[in-house]
Amino acid sequence: MVMIPEADLFLRMLADSTRLRALMLLQSEGELCVCELTHALDLSQPKISRHLAHLRESGILHAKRTEQWIYYHINPDLPAWAQAVLRETLSGIGNSPPYTSDHHTLITMPNRPSTRVCA
Repeated sequence: MVMIPEADLFLRMLADSTRLRALMLLQSEGELCVCELTHALDLSQPKISRHLAHLRESGILHAKRTEQWIYYHINPDLPAWAQAVLRETLSGIGNSPPYTSDHHTLITMPNRPSTRVCA
């Protein structure tokens, strides 16, 4: 069973810029592969994976494996207040840097996995 984060843990997870940027992409896109996040945030796969592991272990994200690829999405069982924080955060900062460039980099990713298979 995945735990649901307490308020202080949830907010600590959002306090890191890499985790916040990844969460904002996941909030806007729904589900993303590690390769998409690596490309969009222009960070190494180990760094992205470490942050995603923190978010998963805290109960904020769910992961699913498809062959060798791992896809992440926001835990649909988050409390309503936590879901509202993510929605309102995206609404408030989604149109400002670096979030706009992260999203643009993602949507213009060459060979972006449309069939849910990352290269």
